[in-house]
Amino acid sequence: MAVDTFQEAHLFGTPIRDLGLTIEGTPLAPVVEEFRREVAGLGLRIEPHLYLSTEWGVPFGTVSIAIPFYLARPELTALHEERTGFVEGLDRRDILRYLRHELGHVVNYAYKQFERPEWVETFGPITRPYREEYRPKPFSRRHVRHLPGWYAQKHPDEDWAETFAVWMTPGLDWRREYADWPDALAKLELCERLLAQLRHEAPLVTAREADEDVGDMRYTVADFYGPHGEETGETPPGLDGALGAIFDPDAGDGDTSAEHRSAAELLRRLLRVLPPQVYRWTGHFPEHTRTLMRQMATRAEQLGLGYPAGREEERSRELAVLVTALAMSHVQTGSYLR
Repeated sequence: MAVDTFQEAHLFGTPIRDLGLTIEGTPLAPVVEEFRREVAGLGLRIEPHLYLSTEWGVPFGTVSIAIPFYLARPELTALHEERTGFVEGLDRRDILRYLRHELGHVVNYAYKQFERPEWVETFGPITRPYREEYRPKPFSRRHVRHLPGWYAQKHPDEDWAETFAVWMTPGLDWRREYADWPDALAKLELCERLLAQLRHEAPLVTAREADEDVGDMRYTVADFYGPHGEETGETPPGLDGALGAIFDPDAGDGDTSAEHRSAAELLRRLLRVLPPQVYRWTGHFPEHTRTLMRQMATRAEQLGLGYPAGREEERSRELAVLVTALAMSHVQTGSYLR
């Protein structure tokens, strides 16, 4: 079902708790069952409780895994992608990635791994301040690669969860994958040793409390996403010059007779594909990249920039490089083009 049809059906203004969203009987169900089989194969005495909520997560001190409610219905997933530009759990493989990561948190909390001296020595104190905005070092060999955005570098708890997820992934030869990454390999080997011990231990925590269960959400889908309009944010200095270098109306690419296309429209089309790709390799959040690209599109439109028909692929590559460079600058310095 398309997003427009979904909104026309008046579900957009319905309280989320009244949408009848469940895991059972949806495309999520077989993926969750596959995940449960993976969990059973670990030999641990834990059974995570899975429920729908606003986002992925595990409430601290519980064995409950929250799954984003928008994954329960295709039209909600489509709406989320339209509004945010990034779906955390795009398909079966991606959903399993997130579930394995969240199980890492469950194991950490259920057995209070974070209190073990060797865990603290390897990953750091769990009491370290948790910041949503972080500045990762791409390809750092101290951390594994699992979720996009070099997520293991965000916090010791996330470092453990990412390491656990890599260790748990069926068919992955993590010893070979990280053979030349000694620090990351040491974390995986510690994970292996700890899990061997935990198979003989009862969990210390078994609470199944849910944080913001879908059945308690009084607000509507419209309330959840907020107004649908142009975001505001820092405009990169020198943006006109950067765009002009890609879309130079005087150069004409050697063919002044060619039909010209709108640079702004090209940028808006790339909004669907670039933000998640940029996030995966830079750590620049998709919502920030979308804001940046919308500003670029607005400015390109104001400047009347275009490009010759037939050069879309080339111009798309140049834009991808420019956006990535701006994103990397923002991640590393906190500002564009500093």
